[in-house]
Amino acid sequence: MINKELQKRILSSIILIPLSLFFIIVGSIPFIFYITLIFFVMSFEWIKMTKKRELIQILGLFFLLFSFYATFYIRQYIGLNFFLFLIIICIFTDIGGYLFGKTFKGPKLTSVSPNKTYSGVIGSFLFSLISGFLYIQYFGQKSKIILNMDPLFFILLILFVSLTSQIGDLTISYFKRKAKLKDTGKILPGHGGILDRLDGLIFVLPIS
Repeated sequence: MINKELQKRILSSIILIPLSLFFIIVGSIPFIFYITLIFFVMSFEWIKMTKKRELIQILGLFFLLFSFYATFYIRQYIGLNFFLFLIIICIFTDIGGYLFGKTFKGPKLTSVSPNKTYSGVIGSFLFSLISGFLYIQYFGQKSKIILNMDPLFFILLILFVSLTSQIGDLTISYFKRKAKLKDTGKILPGHGGILDRLDGLIFVLPIS
C-alpha cells in the first residue's frame, strides 16, 4: 500500500516533470521565464530559512544567481541533450537513494540528514550509472559532447555528477536542520519546497 506522502510525491511529479520538460525543450524566452520564476521562489525559501544568518544568506543568494546563470548557459549554448543528461542523473540519484534507503535501510550516513543511509548512497550511484548509460544509448548520439567522451571518463562524469548532487542534498539538509525546518517550503505536495526538489541540481549545473 502506497502511503499518502508517496502518493503526493507521485502526483506532484506527474504534473511537474511534463511542465518542466516543456519549458526546457522549447528553450529561449519561455525557458528564461520559467527558470527566473524558479530562481525567485528558491531565493525566497533560502531567505526564509537563513533569516538569522545574514552573511550565509547573502552568499547563498549569490550562489543561486550563479546557478541560475549556469542553467541558462548550459541549456542555450552547450545544448539540450547535455542539459537533459545532467537532469536525468540528478533525478535518478534521488530515486536510487530514496528506494535503496527505504528498502535496505542500514547505518545512517550522517546526523545532518537522519534519513540518509549508506545503502541510499549505493542506490544513488547505481541508479545514476544505469540512467546515464540508458540515456547515451537512446539519446547520446544527438550530443557531440557525450558522443566524443571516453567510456571511462563518461563513467567518472556520471559518478561525479551523482556525488555532487548528493552533496547538494546534504548541504541544504544541513541548513534546514539549523533552521529546525522539515522542508524549505510547501509549494510542492510530497516534496516540500522548490529548493528541496532542486537542491542537487543547483550544485551540479555550476560545475558542469
